[in-house]
Amino acid sequence: MLKNLSSDHIYIVCGHTDMRKSIDGLAAIIQQQYQLDLFSNSAFLFCGRRRNRMKVLLWEDDGFLLLYKRLANGKFNWPRNEQEDRDLTYEQYIWLMQGLSVDQPKAIKMISGGVDIC
Repeated sequence: MLKNLSSDHIYIVCGHTDMRKSIDGLAAIIQQQYQLDLFSNSAFLFCGRRRNRMKVLLWEDDGFLLLYKRLANGKFNWPRNEQEDRDLTYEQYIWLMQGLSVDQPKAIKMISGGVDIC
């Protein structure tokens, strides 16, 4: 799903979301609960209680795009803190799509600033 995602931000809505919600219901969550800009170049990810279904809400220049994915086998490793939204890196998004945690303890961390090499 969205292997070439070109959004500036990928927000994951932690906890579970009622998967019966459509574009308007999901948009209301983003605006009212998290006060995020729906019309930015961002993707908003939602997951159901069973963690085998995901919806992605995107704004394109002329309207919203709603994507739905249901896993045939397995579950997403979805963060459960219901009061949280997180801005994921593309790498964390890929981990999530592969069934891994977005918080990989052994991942190589990026270092800000330069490193001197002798």
